[in-house]
Amino acid sequence: MWRYLPKAFPSCRRINVCSNVVILGSESYLSIQKGACQGSVDHHFSGSISHMCTTHCTKMVEGSTKGNPVSDMLVDSFGRLHTYLRISLTERCNLRCQYCMPSDGVELTPGPELLSKDEIVRLANLFVSCGVNKIRLTGGEPTIRKDIEEICLQLSGLKGLKTLAMTTNGITLARKLPKLRECGLTSVNISLDTLVPAKFEFMTRRKGHEKVIESINAAVDLGYNPVKVNCVVMRGFNEDEICNFVELTRDKPINIRFIEFMPFDGNVWNVKKLVSYSEMLERVVKRFPGLKRLKDNPTDTAKNFQIEGHHGSVSFITSMTEHFCAGCNRLRLLADGNLKVCLFGSSEVSLRDPIRGGADDDELMEIIGRAVKRKKAAHAGMFDIAKTANRPMIHIGG
Repeated sequence: MWRYLPKAFPSCRRINVCSNVVILGSESYLSIQKGACQGSVDHHFSGSISHMCTTHCTKMVEGSTKGNPVSDMLVDSFGRLHTYLRISLTERCNLRCQYCMPSDGVELTPGPELLSKDEIVRLANLFVSCGVNKIRLTGGEPTIRKDIEEICLQLSGLKGLKTLAMTTNGITLARKLPKLRECGLTSVNISLDTLVPAKFEFMTRRKGHEKVIESINAAVDLGYNPVKVNCVVMRGFNEDEICNFVELTRDKPINIRFIEFMPFDGNVWNVKKLVSYSEMLERVVKRFPGLKRLKDNPTDTAKNFQIEGHHGSVSFITSMTEHFCAGCNRLRLLADGNLKVCLFGSSEVSLRDPIRGGADDDELMEIIGRAVKRKKAAHAGMFDIAKTANRPMIHIGG
């Protein structure tokens, strides 16, 4: 008996509650062992996969990119294909954003314990050869790494990689972006949480607002489309600027991405500071009644909209109030070489130590595959996350 899974679980279109795994073209099907589930899988799935039963995947699952099959290494126990790797290049940053870094600072990993350029490229090549088609460089602040251009050049040349992106605070980006573009950087996200210079200095504990604006404009001028602008919305700080940010999309190819405030070690998260997706959306609709929903990719972290007549777009990242775990396709490689399969999970496994111990690619693939298979169906929810030990965001990578 076949039942279709809801759209929220993109990698599996339907399941047979009694049969074995079937692979047909680019569609992956799961099996649920007889007796493992009570009742049927029905439409009140609600975007969560926490009630899914044990699944099995064949050795090679055909990925979304033709001719670039996804290795079983990148398939978790719920059938999710992980084709997006975020690589943190450094724990250092030239800002001190309050939601990212604790007020008393953080202990940085000693330089020799961070991944070298060659180690980053080796691991990236391994992931791409197994089916990853998108890499995002993060930090800390990735542009302060001295070999950033060479890293981009080597990563952009990896066969099978379709997108090389970067998330940056924009402080030094304007002068570096032309060369980075030449080195193969195809997409940029620039963080900016306020349009008011004094509030910027308060939030980041540094000056530099005008440099971030300059970087956004430089990215537009260089032809990046869209230029993504990340804005963490916090009650009592910048929720009154939401519609001002939306105005930036009127004449330029800017995608404003409003992000719900998330808990990490040291950022003093409080639910009272959280401005929910529904509240943000209500504010935008009141001011811009021409807001229209766009079609999202099944693995998108954002809910995407556009205002009639505007050149750019508006997105909402709803990690806290409407999580998107069911479609998660992301893995994180931290600057110290640890692999993190979930942003909010405390579990990590070192890839640096095996590399420096002489591990070959097959051994690394086995370590990665085991970690991916242990990935949970969904994160624990914002209140439990807030009570769970995790790293500060600056260690994890934005």
